[in-house]
Amino acid sequence: MEQVKLKAQKRERTGKGASRANRRAGLVPAVIYGDKSAPVAIALEEKVLVAQMGIKGIWTRQFSIDVDGKNYVTLCQDIQKHPVSDRPIHADFLHITKSSVLTMDIPLEFINEDKCPGIKLGGILNIVHRTIAIRCKADQIPTSFTIDLASANLGDSITSKVIPLPAGVTFVHAEEEDFTLATIVQPTQETAEEAPAAEAPAEAAAAPAAEKKADK
Repeated sequence: MEQVKLKAQKRERTGKGASRANRRAGLVPAVIYGDKSAPVAIALEEKVLVAQMGIKGIWTRQFSIDVDGKNYVTLCQDIQKHPVSDRPIHADFLHITKSSVLTMDIPLEFINEDKCPGIKLGGILNIVHRTIAIRCKADQIPTSFTIDLASANLGDSITSKVIPLPAGVTFVHAEEEDFTLATIVQPTQETAEEAPAAEAPAEAAAAPAAEKKADK
């Protein structure tokens, strides 16, 4: 798998004060952990991290991070954002090796909606799952699974059987081998005239009760 190369500097100081100082300098505090090693506190250029966040597949992309001359192959596990500005304020990276066995959620990409016979007949694509969990070695991670809708008809269910798993990649749960990912469903329609018609019997039933009350 192709790796994205990043440069980072080791953080000698940690804590809120040091993290704020990093952010003022245009850096995002982060940590590299895993592979039975002590965590390494680092800082990345904010603009570099933001650029990677804008590219699809950040959670399945491998990052080769150079920390003061020492290289770490990683996967991004989490990016914390500021609640107002949405800027990244901290990131977590998992240190991996070729022998690392990982459990991951892989995104599903649905294509050819414009060619789908069921959608052309007025059906709607109902996506049940946007990711599916797989287990594989670090050098076998798929970036995504593509689901082709070009032959899906109205009423069809698209299951995980359509996913061609690469060698060495398995579903986490056995039942996911025939798992519903999406359906092509008929849209439900409610006309404006239906609502008043439903209320009419209630109004008719209320009239005699009102008359009895008036007689008393």
